Amino acid sequence: MEIIKVRTKRGLELRGAMFGNESNDTVLIMLTGICSNIFQNDLLYSTGKLLSQNGVSVIIAHAHDSFSCFAYTDYSIGKQRHAGVFNDDFDMVYEDVESYVLWAKEHGFENIILAGHSLGSNKIINYLGTTPDDFIDYFIVSCPIDIMHWWKVMPNIENCFATAKQWVEEGRGNDILPFMFGGFSPMTAKSVLGFYNADNLKNCPVISKQGETQSLYNIRPNGTFIIGSKDSVTGKNPKAFMEQLNLWTKSPERNQVIEVEGASHIFYGMHEVYAKVVLDCIKNHYRKVCNV
Repeated sequence: MEIIKVRTKRGLELRGAMFGNESNDTVLIMLTGICSNIFQNDLLYSTGKLLSQNGVSVIIAHAHDSFSCFAYTDYSIGKQRHAGVFNDDFDMVYEDVESYVLWAKEHGFENIILAGHSLGSNKIINYLGTTPDDFIDYFIVSCPIDIMHWWKVMPNIENCFATAKQWVEEGRGNDILPFMFGGFSPMTAKSVLGFYNADNLKNCPVISKQGETQSLYNIRPNGTFIIGSKDSVTGKNPKAFMEQLNLWTKSPERNQVIEVEGASHIFYGMHEVYAKVVLDCIKNHYRKVCNV
């Protein structure tokens, strides 16, 4: 694994993690979820490792400041934890994703797969549904979020939003809230408020019915939707959640929906299983691309 530097049009330098090298024809660009980066999410590492061992390079695409790691004390267990993505700019989602895609094109990759996990999936749906370019050959959406439903089921959300709004008004937007966003992640007040107002990511409104589906309909390449059977973020029927997303695409018959039995939203304890599912999807799509 090596760290790559990707410059955005606004001049910000993003840092991603790359497995494999530029001699491969195919690269998978994977957008991370909230509170997630290569340093503390084994799902990302396992995917990069397995795919690179099988002829597919992988770029773990950290958006905005998600390359950084934040150490904090979790007093509920009396231990130190690490989190990523405590500082994000959701207005710049399209530009961040596009920057990684253009980097892959400039470095000679012939086949570009765009993938995402959790909120990273919402980010790639936004890109795929907006871009005028045809640079992406295949997509993999895994465990996306119906954001307006998520607000209703995550703990501490209303308190987070109220405090974030107050702090931003007081000029303290870059300060980290004194309690966990959603009960699991430290986050700056400005990021919390930006998340709340991120209409560009409200593109999976299966449960809440609040958001837009045009982005899904606009997606041109075919791809795969992956979900765990125990994904608590997607309601009582995770597979039906994903099947509905597919039905909103222009050609659902060209895509597939895969439910991984026993897997949670973060595929806890099943990271290698997730990586194998992704590899199989790529092999089935490209057939002879992988060196296996």
